[in-house]
Amino acid sequence: MAPKFFKRSAIAQFSYFEASAMLIIAIILAMGSFHIGIPVGYTITALITWLAIVGIINYISLKSVSFRNFVHGKGLPVIKDGKVLEDNLKKQRYTTDDLLKQLRAKNVFKVADVEFAVLESSGDINVLLKKENQPLTAKDMLIPVAPMKEPQTVIMDGKVMDEALATIGLNRGWLESELEKQAIAIENVFIGQVDSYGELTLDLFDDKIKVPEQKEKPLLLASIKKTQADLEIFSLQTENQQAKTMFEHCAAEMDDVIKKVSKYLH
Repeated sequence: MAPKFFKRSAIAQFSYFEASAMLIIAIILAMGSFHIGIPVGYTITALITWLAIVGIINYISLKSVSFRNFVHGKGLPVIKDGKVLEDNLKKQRYTTDDLLKQLRAKNVFKVADVEFAVLESSGDINVLLKKENQPLTAKDMLIPVAPMKEPQTVIMDGKVMDEALATIGLNRGWLESELEKQAIAIENVFIGQVDSYGELTLDLFDDKIKVPEQKEKPLLLASIKKTQADLEIFSLQTENQQAKTMFEHCAAEMDDVIKKVSKYLH
């Protein structure tokens, strides 16, 4: 991560200005450290001056879009509707090999599959595939999906993280009960996490020990299916038309429940 005078970004995402400023500051520190003849005051003055310059430029960049684009650069389209924009590549001295290499890094091997691609100021390329080439999602299939929450790490290095447990409304009693089901001691757990469905997953210090698979969800799904099957049988066995209608209606509702929850209980 960069110092606080720089934007919070990975070094690989630095603009040319930020990379140059970091290099100059590093040179100032190196010269001040190894050249004994240079007064310490000169080194400190040069360092403060450059840090001030970087801070001022970054502050102005936050306030002005045009200044930010001038200093840090802006994204440049390099592919549109599956066609490479050669003139834009030449402006940035970007070769065809560079472009294809960046596309392969995004798992794109065919230029015609790309709807839009932008060369960022960091030199990275961001790609938007054509709709027909994008991975199929639950939204595309009109399948409702429950919102996902951030998994909470409840055990770390064999120690219980009480704050994480409290965040998801659980306590040590629940955790100890779950570990007891799997016959695992807390001190043997390297990392333990609870997902948004309340399922505990464990990674042990000893990788040779196999963590038992969770059986509660498959058993619950099997119980729901058995209930649905029993309702269908009751509807066939009864001679009371009112009861038959009720059992058929309940069986249909249970079948709908199975379709909705089966993807979560496998």
